Amino acid sequence: MQSISLRVLATAVFLLAAGAVHAQPTANYPARPVRMIVPFAPGGASDFVARIIQPGLTEDLGQQIVIDNRAGASGNIGVQVAAEATPDGYTMLLGNIGSMAINPSIYPRFPVRALRHFIAVTQVVDVPTALAAHPSVPSATVKEFIAYAKARPGKLNFGSAGAGSNGRLEMESFMNQAGISLVQIPYKGGAGAASAALVGGEVSVAMITVASVIPHVKAGRLKVLGVAASKRVDALPAVATMAESGFPGMTTGSWQGAYVPKGTPRTIVNRLYASFTKVLGEPEVIRRLALGGAQVVTSKSPEEFAAFMKAQNEHFEKLVKQVGAVAE
Repeated sequence: MQSISLRVLATAVFLLAAGAVHAQPTANYPARPVRMIVPFAPGGASDFVARIIQPGLTEDLGQQIVIDNRAGASGNIGVQVAAEATPDGYTMLLGNIGSMAINPSIYPRFPVRALRHFIAVTQVVDVPTALAAHPSVPSATVKEFIAYAKARPGKLNFGSAGAGSNGRLEMESFMNQAGISLVQIPYKGGAGAASAALVGGEVSVAMITVASVIPHVKAGRLKVLGVAASKRVDALPAVATMAESGFPGMTTGSWQGAYVPKGTPRTIVNRLYASFTKVLGEPEVIRRLALGGAQVVTSKSPEEFAAFMKAQNEHFEKLVKQVGAVAE
């Protein structure tokens, strides 16, 4: 009898010890630097947001947040790297509207599905897009540009971050409504590459994020004809919205959000959610993001962000079919 009791006790001790070993990594999280994958090249809106929130997250979590730019395939390369990472909280993804909501419809054979392979932590920001033009384009407003383009059907081009990028879809919608025809020139690497092409005069116009365009506007390298937002943005107060310019439906921004690989423990998801919402509530972070044209938008919970993600995927699935967008 005593022998059985000892065996039972030994088994109980073993199970408790095993549980402690498995629980320890979560309890001590994070115990080493955390990688934040940005699936686009430096210089774009995602990189801009990541570098503003990085110091605050580093301080709050007590470990260095290392930004890892993994550009290519309209964000799919970085998304796949993040999805295949060990789900232990040491790799997270700063995804956006293109990589997480549009790409699933543009790349139906891509093995990673945003809704299946990730846990949504929280939305981070919403970044309005702008109809930006190279200084060589003799137009100061949307109306003037439409007249300029109508006089040159098929002779002007526009840059995009790919066939299924939000900028491309917005431009297609704009052209359809305005009755103009421009040739798409896609660029790899996200908004940063499209912005560089526009600055270099390789394309005439582009629908790119306000965050990407503002530094070039201040330097006189680009100009903004209209902003696709529900109201004028603080960073460009003199620029009319697309709605004010006669396109009321063009208010889509380029939101961004934080994700971790499926299987990440809920305690870690909660820790990251708390850290993101804390940092994004700091006045200086809000101010700096606003100067770059980004508005802080956090989710009430990871579940709310997951529901938002599902709705966005369904919305863009319909839109992609309407436009007929396909991957290059």
